[in-house]
Amino acid sequence: MSPFVFAPDAGVTLDVQGSDARFPVNRVFCLGRNYPWGDAQDAVRQAPMFFMKPASAVLQAGGELAYPPLTREFCHEIELVVAIGTGGGDIPESSALEHVWGYAAGLDLTRRDLQMAAKAAGQPWEAAKAFDGSAPIGAVVPVSRIGHPDRGAVWLQVNGVERQRSSLEQQIWSVSEIISRLSQSIALRPGDLIMTGTPPGVAALEPGDVISAGIDGIGELSVRVGARR
Repeated sequence: MSPFVFAPDAGVTLDVQGSDARFPVNRVFCLGRNYPWGDAQDAVRQAPMFFMKPASAVLQAGGELAYPPLTREFCHEIELVVAIGTGGGDIPESSALEHVWGYAAGLDLTRRDLQMAAKAAGQPWEAAKAFDGSAPIGAVVPVSRIGHPDRGAVWLQVNGVERQRSSLEQQIWSVSEIISRLSQSIALRPGDLIMTGTPPGVAALEPGDVISAGIDGIGELSVRVGARR
């Protein structure tokens, strides 16, 4: 007899580039601002601000992405994704990269109108960020294959037209700094993902749009936006 009151979810996993193995997803942490956007906030290096998405928000890139309900401003954000392989709390910057299993390119999709309303009211961002399918992510590339990339183009196109372009070296907070800061607040666990912020160029998507995005040296992903519900 099963000890569970109902069958537990099988869990979320991601492809591993060049392997039949799967990367099991635990939690998803996101960094709110990590590139210069050319506004007043760029004048001072502000402390990193983190929020979360559930593991169920992760979608293996490819195929069709549902246009989410309750929004008319569904926006794209291309981001470097850090896949944690070894957990720990209060991780020093000097050893933070030892906790990284691999990297991927991913999208932090946002219901921007809900986010702006939440900001104005001083409310949490969950409704804007944590919906189903809000984190399409490409295959995870092991550190053993690519090391720890700290440079390379970060880009996104919609229907073949470029909307976002920057480079990893433009990030305000390095991966080692992000891991160290986050681990001071909560102990990291194997399988955690950290989405490290998006460059400027964020804009709205429409049903039928095809998103192509990637990070040079890490990987690319593509998804098509489905119809409004």
